[in-house]
Amino acid sequence: MDPIGFALESFDAIGAYRTMDGEFEIDSVGEFPDGTRFEGVEDLKTILRQRRDDFAQCLTEKLMIYALGRGLQYYDRPTVVRISRQAAADGDRFSSLIRAIVASPAFRSRGPYLSPAESTEMPDDSTE
Repeated sequence: MDPIGFALESFDAIGAYRTMDGEFEIDSVGEFPDGTRFEGVEDLKTILRQRRDDFAQCLTEKLMIYALGRGLQYYDRPTVVRISRQAAADGDRFSSLIRAIVASPAFRSRGPYLSPAESTEMPDDSTE
């Protein structure tokens, strides 16, 4: 389950506000891993604003994973921190975050995505 998603449960697939899902009342109560509880999108917004740096760091990490097409490694940490700081210096604008990601050496030097079928790496079939 997605605990943060519970805050958004009051909105349907096209973004219209609702209090019922069919015959069931919407439960928009969620909890962060540290135990902080929230009810609805307003509570969630308040908490995310209080944890602005954590939110920016997490968003940067998730966007980097998507942009690089791979999980982050220990050596990506300085890049993530630098990108988060660059975006913060520009008012935490989403466009600044995207520009910083695509300008990063990690993104600019990444190789093309290869599906397993396209990979030139040979599997280890040794039976020693």
